Amino acid sequence: MAVDRSRRVFVAGHRGMVGSAIVRQLQALGYSNILTATRDELNLLDPAAVNDWFSKHKPEQVYIAAAKVGGIHANNTYPAEFIYENLMIEANLIQAAHLLGVQKLLFLGSSCIYPKFAEQPMREDALLTGVLEPTNEPYAIAKIAGIKLCESYNRQHGRDYRSVMPTNLYGPNDNFHPENSHVIPALLRRFHEAVQAGSDEMVIWGSGKPMREFLHVNDMAAACVYVMELGAGMYTENTEPMLSHINVGTGEDCTIRELAETIAKVTGFRGDLLFDSTRPDGAPRKLMDVSRLKRLGWTASIGLEEGLRETYQWYLDNAEGTRG
Repeated sequence: MAVDRSRRVFVAGHRGMVGSAIVRQLQALGYSNILTATRDELNLLDPAAVNDWFSKHKPEQVYIAAAKVGGIHANNTYPAEFIYENLMIEANLIQAAHLLGVQKLLFLGSSCIYPKFAEQPMREDALLTGVLEPTNEPYAIAKIAGIKLCESYNRQHGRDYRSVMPTNLYGPNDNFHPENSHVIPALLRRFHEAVQAGSDEMVIWGSGKPMREFLHVNDMAAACVYVMELGAGMYTENTEPMLSHINVGTGEDCTIRELAETIAKVTGFRGDLLFDSTRPDGAPRKLMDVSRLKRLGWTASIGLEEGLRETYQWYLDNAEGTRG
């Protein structure tokens, strides 16, 4: 079925890492009516403002990449803000889309929706089968609610609202703060600074043994648009009305040691890697089962070293503009 790429498409959260990648992907595919709104232009926490904006701009498709995000410290310190703001953002956008008659919407979640001790690799049907990781439970609850909002509007109103759950993402527009960022941008920055300083060793928290999966944000954006463009029949045949979300990842993982070795190669660091085993490792493994997405015809295409090189170059080109 031909895809109409002249439709008005609203990308909520277009300035974030994922939202900006979705905008780039849509542009590359020839979408000609991409709608965006900054925080100054639209307060997503205000339902009246969201409804007014939808009435004025009349989007025909919506990508929800907007969210309040942060690391473990932020999630632990501001749990009320994380659950409230994320619930409000998704509820306001989904309700406004429904009221306007928007038939197609894509909600972006997170792999943290799965139980802390979910079997590896994590399948979609692991949702709601166990206790969540306590440090980010409020955020995870909000993301689970987003999935269920989409499913509920589909069941009651016949909408076509879909959800995708990414693994650990990295790439352009990431947060490179040395303490408050995720592992890849934090290590890229630390290794870069070590090279600049002529350091002959790098200390990395933990044993280096935990295994993690990483997906380049450009692959995530490609998967988002691919899932959004799927015909309704293909989507419903491969999902269930109350288990409709789709994992997005590479289906492959590596140890933190292997990740550090690759980053050392990418940044030109030739010193010794030291692993501080007195620091916590976290879960031994976190890997997504992406068989559902593969059945739908999509697989990731950007290898880890290739993606790291591209991300490092972006960091070098934008170092003054990175957060922190």
